[in-house]
Amino acid sequence: MRRPIAAVGSSVFFFVGPGTVAGLVPWLLTRWHMRDIPLWAPMRLLGAAMIAAALVVILQAFARFVVEGHGTPVPAAAPERLVVGGIYRHVRNPMYVALLTAILGQALLLAQPVLLLWAAVVWLAFSTFVRLYEEPVLARRFGADYATYRRNVPAWWPRLRPWTPGAR
Repeated sequence: MRRPIAAVGSSVFFFVGPGTVAGLVPWLLTRWHMRDIPLWAPMRLLGAAMIAAALVVILQAFARFVVEGHGTPVPAAAPERLVVGGIYRHVRNPMYVALLTAILGQALLLAQPVLLLWAAVVWLAFSTFVRLYEEPVLARRFGADYATYRRNVPAWWPRLRPWTPGAR
């Protein structure tokens, strides 16, 4: 897929996918109402930092699909190459981890426990999708390369030192 087309497809999906999961649904659940809890300011700061960090990770992950993978995160327009650079050297599912981090950050920022429940629902959906669809498809499509990547990079908890393909 040509990069301009992949960039447009990824941009549209960014607003539809993550925009719904970490934007629209949390808004529908909370209307961005910030509950007033005494001495909660440090939690609000932590929540805001989590949201900001998650946004950076999501944007980097989307860019990797275009630049390195020559595709999009959308299964119908999947990347032509296995994406293993950048943030993907630390964790196999950085978009999902970042979206969960953003929702948890919103829960802290807004002091809204309902967002913890939403994060649990999202985690269950993501983990099920990865296990039953994404991993088998990637294994068939990229074979030994994906098997090596999967052995070296954790799915959900980022490794501290980045994995280097081909290194022992």
